[in-house]
Amino acid sequence: MYSVVRTIFNEEHEMFRQSIRDFIAQEIIPFNAEWEKNKMVSRESWKKLGENGFLCLQAPEEYGGMNISDFRYNAIFIEELGLSGCSGPAIGYPLHSDIVFPYILHYGTEEAKKKYVPGMVSGDLISAVAMTEPGAGSDLQAIRSTAEDKGDHYLINGSKTFITNGFLSDVVVVAAKTDPSKGAKGISLFILDKDMEGFSKGVPFEKVGLHAQDTCELFFEDVKVPKENLLGKVGEGFKYLMTELAQERLIVGLAALALGESAFLSTIDYVKQRKAFGKSISDFQNTRFKLAEMGAKLEQGRIYADQLVLLHNDKKVDPAMASSAKYLLTELQCEVSDECVQLHGGYGYMWEYPVARAFADARVQRIYAGTNEIMKELIARKLLID
Repeated sequence: MYSVVRTIFNEEHEMFRQSIRDFIAQEIIPFNAEWEKNKMVSRESWKKLGENGFLCLQAPEEYGGMNISDFRYNAIFIEELGLSGCSGPAIGYPLHSDIVFPYILHYGTEEAKKKYVPGMVSGDLISAVAMTEPGAGSDLQAIRSTAEDKGDHYLINGSKTFITNGFLSDVVVVAAKTDPSKGAKGISLFILDKDMEGFSKGVPFEKVGLHAQDTCELFFEDVKVPKENLLGKVGEGFKYLMTELAQERLIVGLAALALGESAFLSTIDYVKQRKAFGKSISDFQNTRFKLAEMGAKLEQGRIYADQLVLLHNDKKVDPAMASSAKYLLTELQCEVSDECVQLHGGYGYMWEYPVARAFADARVQRIYAGTNEIMKELIARKLLID
């Protein structure tokens, strides 16, 4: 598709890519329409991903993982899911492996790792991260959920909203205030599981897009959480969130780019086949110019994303860089999906066409993982400090 040859992957990476692509063709694409109707992917799909070794790639071997530290494999997984055009799976599966799992890997106690990681690797346990609340979105310091130290356990009360993988979740990383008087320094992170008494879930939301993604509310009423389910140290949750959010935002950017590429490629096929005024609409100058504009921007995005993947592999992507990636690539996804709808004409507004779903699915990318307005603020802070 692009003029510039990609050089960041070797033969082993490409073999992994082909195995992922084959799996997606057999186990995800044929079922995505059904999952959209059900408002969630199937549990069976998670287990099949686990059986094939595609979940939590970096998990140590003693917990059943592959112990793969090369982030390029994670990037390939995200890219191929995005290129499939199945936006719900393209968000939910990487969130489990590359956003939630690192919190447990980096900050979890040995007891917690032994209890949860094998199931996360196998797909028997589905995970989510719960930060956002009805009154606290991008402003994490404003969360009101609390965790009270009761000696041998913590007592958690509160609620969370817009939780990706929420309805199917078995394991949830929850941000709560252990000391409400200390602001950000009073936030701690905990692992909750669905079997804990007092933990309940709302029904999946009726969303504009991402229909195959089970997004819902979570409620905590006097939930007893054992001490070993504290992640890291008390009061350092905000610091951990800021550390891990860099990878989360990079992942959202990578998914956005691949989903934009998927919409673009399907549009190229469409304009070649669609006839108007006696000829293919790909023969009209406006169509060709629009395709050229989108293709050039997507190629720029791909070169940029590949460089960030390499930098992240060397642990050199800082929060401002990740914010730039999330901002630029999600804006590009929305721009491309909008242009692709226009090139489809009225058919672009029909749900049966992939471009219509791509358009609806794209919009929220500029909102979650920190709104793009927050991303610009973080970018500006780095510029002014430097």
